Amino acid sequence: MPTHQSLHRANLTGIVWMIVAMAAFAVEDAFIKVATQQLPVGQVLMLFGAGGAVLFAGLTLRNGSRLLIAQAFSRVMLVRALCELVGRLFYVLAIALTPLSSATAILQATPIIVVLGAMAFFGETVGWRRWCAIVAGLVGVVIILRPATDDFSALSLLAVVGTLGFAGRDLASRAAPAALTTWHLGFYGFFTVVVAGVLFSWWDGKPLVWPTTSNAFGLAAAVGTGVFAYTALMKAMRTGAISTVTPFRYTRLLFGIGLGMAMFGERPDGPMVLGCAVVIGSGLFIWWQGKVATKPVLHTPLVQDPMG
Repeated sequence: MPTHQSLHRANLTGIVWMIVAMAAFAVEDAFIKVATQQLPVGQVLMLFGAGGAVLFAGLTLRNGSRLLIAQAFSRVMLVRALCELVGRLFYVLAIALTPLSSATAILQATPIIVVLGAMAFFGETVGWRRWCAIVAGLVGVVIILRPATDDFSALSLLAVVGTLGFAGRDLASRAAPAALTTWHLGFYGFFTVVVAGVLFSWWDGKPLVWPTTSNAFGLAAAVGTGVFAYTALMKAMRTGAISTVTPFRYTRLLFGIGLGMAMFGERPDGPMVLGCAVVIGSGLFIWWQGKVATKPVLHTPLVQDPMG
């Protein structure tokens, strides 16, 4: 029987791993933004996806699993692949064309959208309190976007579409066949990124560029930090209590804003800070309501998606 002290230590360890994971995901985004300033977006997606697919393929095989299994081509996995393609493509475009801090801020609305999807597709119970939190969270996104002001940029909608794609991917991950391990999900997720890069390169029409040494290093660093972030996320979710470590996912926003300021000279203004506070507050309230409700809003597999 674990003691109170051992549980406290496990929770503290899980919190540290969660913060480390969110920092690594933010660093991955920064590396990708730098790469898109020097290489076509489609090429960045192809190289990033290929690197991640190779790493996760190795992890899958080392785990004793076959890479190609019939369940990977089920309807739900095809839906997941489509959502992954949309989410990753539009989020990378948002990172490339808009401030990193604003793209990261909008991404924090993913759990709120997932709750809406869980209600629509999985019959989750959503009471009036969580409905109010959902509406407040969406209002927070609108505050960040500022559609009625001169500061509004239509390019910010790229992050919104990316967030919708990621939410769909998370919902599909919940319904993924049990035979698929998290390593399988990582492999097929990154392979979908390659497909997204090929399709966007075809549409964009820009010629591919031979990467410089710094380009190659940056993309390798993005892949490496992404895989490390996922590993740290799994350690966090498997070490501490889920209800304790999950709220620390929002630290990604702090790291994203910090890197945007330090590396790209971004300066978040008052409305963005207010919108971020509303989105985070709404997400935390939804999490707390889900914790005390009879039916939880999210289950463990949903928060362990390898693509962050």
